[in-house]
Amino acid sequence: MVGTLTARLDKPNPRYFIGTGKAEELKAQKQALDADLILVNHTLSPVQERNLEKFTECRVVDRTGLILDIFAQRARSHEGKLQVELAQLKHLSTRLVRGWTHLERQRGGAIGLRGPGETQLEIDRRLLGARVKQLQKRLDKVEVQRAQARRSRERSALPLVALVGYTNAGKSTLFNAMTGAGVYAADQLFATLDPTLRRIDGLECGPIVLADTVGFIRDLPHDLVAAFRSTLAEAREADLLLHVIDASDPERDTRIADVERVLAEIGAADLPQVLVFNKIDRLQSDVPRVERFEQDGPLRAWVSARDGIGIGSLLEAVGQALASERVHQVLQVPATSGRLRARLHELGMVASEQADESGWRIEIDAPRSLIEPLFGMPGGHGAWLKGALLAPTDGATYNHSKDTHY
Repeated sequence: MVGTLTARLDKPNPRYFIGTGKAEELKAQKQALDADLILVNHTLSPVQERNLEKFTECRVVDRTGLILDIFAQRARSHEGKLQVELAQLKHLSTRLVRGWTHLERQRGGAIGLRGPGETQLEIDRRLLGARVKQLQKRLDKVEVQRAQARRSRERSALPLVALVGYTNAGKSTLFNAMTGAGVYAADQLFATLDPTLRRIDGLECGPIVLADTVGFIRDLPHDLVAAFRSTLAEAREADLLLHVIDASDPERDTRIADVERVLAEIGAADLPQVLVFNKIDRLQSDVPRVERFEQDGPLRAWVSARDGIGIGSLLEAVGQALASERVHQVLQVPATSGRLRARLHELGMVASEQADESGWRIEIDAPRSLIEPLFGMPGGHGAWLKGALLAPTDGATYNHSKDTHY
């Protein structure tokens, strides 16, 4: 970067986004610095982008275009490349301009032809639309495969924990520290685009699956959210979110709010969280610890993923948080409650089952959020299930919720 220019606007200028005076200043600064690219830290309309390029005689890239370019450089897997290309094409479709005005319209010279021929712009739009449909079909197949994998994990009763957070907060480094996986981690934006999953054993709640996900950013482009829906589903379907925060970032409170907005956008705002303040090695006064500021608030863990400090306490906190959010109980289901038994199997809650003369003895292990909707089942099944959970029969086992304070 060779220079910057800031401007305060009451409202965007429909022609240049910035005012005409600032546009003149931008053009002069571009010529003085001999810059060959102008980055605008805001989303521009296609008209504003085109007008600025013509006026400054320089390529202009807005915030969305820059993020898409970074994603394109970081994508490694087949799925990631498909997702980025789809987002890029959707973004490009709004920016096709009449760059073919030197070509005259063709006219049909015989009966039956449609008259004026297609322009090159129309051909480009048709080809682009066909490619978008092709990519969408491929990603739909990938999403089906991911959904099947998630159902398989649910049948095995393994809770899913997803790492989320602002880009470059250290999620992949923390993932490696917790699992020893050795996935790619770097001090750069969006180093991870493809989700990676690893199993962790030895926790209070039993084995879990930990997922590393794509980093979030303020004003994440909607095209990216749509294209990465199968990747972001790992966060949306998680039993617990580890919200990784750069503790040394002076704008960390703003970053937390940005991540919360993205979580709300993908439908994951109500999932239980543990706030993980990473990079405490850059702070002088903080020590590794796990604490809860408010009785009903989330746990907060202070760690250094790079140095491996506080990882043991974090894993212990994850185990305790999941143990309180899961129900493990043996139910004696009567033979007349076949519908309830079928529903438990459909949701992947059954860990084991034995049939006897009175019905079925079913061991369930599932998140509380999946079980509670069953309380409203018609035919008395929901009421029976609720009573069984609150007052288990003799011989049943049930891990009651435990409030732990640090």
